[in-house]
Amino acid sequence: MLMNILKNRVVKMIILIVSALILRFYFAEFLKVETAESWLKMIDIILILLVGAFFVLKEIAEIIEETTEILSERTKIASGLLQSLGTAFPDMVLGIVAAIISLSLVKEDYGLAINFAIIAAATTFGSNIYNIAHAAWCVFRQNVANKKGSAVSMFPHIKQMGLVTPMKDHQVKPSLGEIDDSVEILNVLTVLTAIVAIAMVLFGKVQNNPQNIEGDLYQLIRPVGFVILALSILTMYYFRKTKREHILVGGVVKEERYYAKKSTWTILFVLFLAGIAILFAAEGMVLAVEEFCAITGVPFVIAGVLAGVIGCMGEMLIVHNFTVNPKGRIGDALVGVAMDNIVTTMGASIVAVMGGIFLGGSSLILIFVIILTLNTILIWQISKMKNYFLKTDF
Repeated sequence: MLMNILKNRVVKMIILIVSALILRFYFAEFLKVETAESWLKMIDIILILLVGAFFVLKEIAEIIEETTEILSERTKIASGLLQSLGTAFPDMVLGIVAAIISLSLVKEDYGLAINFAIIAAATTFGSNIYNIAHAAWCVFRQNVANKKGSAVSMFPHIKQMGLVTPMKDHQVKPSLGEIDDSVEILNVLTVLTAIVAIAMVLFGKVQNNPQNIEGDLYQLIRPVGFVILALSILTMYYFRKTKREHILVGGVVKEERYYAKKSTWTILFVLFLAGIAILFAAEGMVLAVEEFCAITGVPFVIAGVLAGVIGCMGEMLIVHNFTVNPKGRIGDALVGVAMDNIVTTMGASIVAVMGGIFLGGSSLILIFVIILTLNTILIWQISKMKNYFLKTDF
């Protein structure tokens, strides 16, 4: 019944916005009731996170997937960039909302303010870990399918998660320009990530830790935040043009193109409404994560990293969908996932400019080492796929 209702785009958007508002102004507000039992709050937290992630953000990811292709065709802007602006928005909002909450608490409760700042950093950078790791796995399975010459399960022995078709059987082939762009953007991301980590260690050590923080604490200071922000925007501008030169194989790809019949302004308005839904859902989820840590005693950085999967779910779903269907958009997906992490890094720089990025010494090392390692693995897998293109006569 719900799926039939969601097929109506107008009704679907109304339901998403109302759901996000209910999460923020009803369920999230319940967390502030001091007399409420902890187990009731835990149920509330679970509901906020599940509904926010697996309904609001998931459905909005599908809207973004449907609209970015149309906008790319009309504007000649890379659909991967347009896609990333939409799918990275939850990451940015989660981090920025956490930073705003943090700044509002600085005078009232400095220790709690730092907790929210740690959530902001861990969520923002943590989402990059999931994005890159999932994309590396998708490309790895694509390479396995290419090598075998037959379809393989996205996840071994779990056919329900989709089949990855060999590239030779795809109806449309992505261009080498898209593949090259994805590698170049990932290299830029590696450099930006290294700059952030080095700058935090060299210039951001906090001298007077709040009482609730043990060990060293590091901040991404405002001047470095401005530099990262400028470099992120420059990267997005440099790679803004589409390089789709798909060669059609076996006839025209038939897929639903609802938004192709709509004006550009209508599409932008739909994305604006989607952004509102993301904003309120994200704020509710940030408050839920903080309350979860307060109840369970889980370190804020761990909860923040785990919450990162919420923000990057949209991009992960799109990469997954573009890999398991032979519509030739894996090139979009690769550019999108690389650019998504640039946009997320830009969000982190905005939070830094606001004064809200903090990480402990051990968490700082682990997060950035994992990101850099996964970047290298993804570049390796993309390079293997490019070699397949160069060696195969389609």
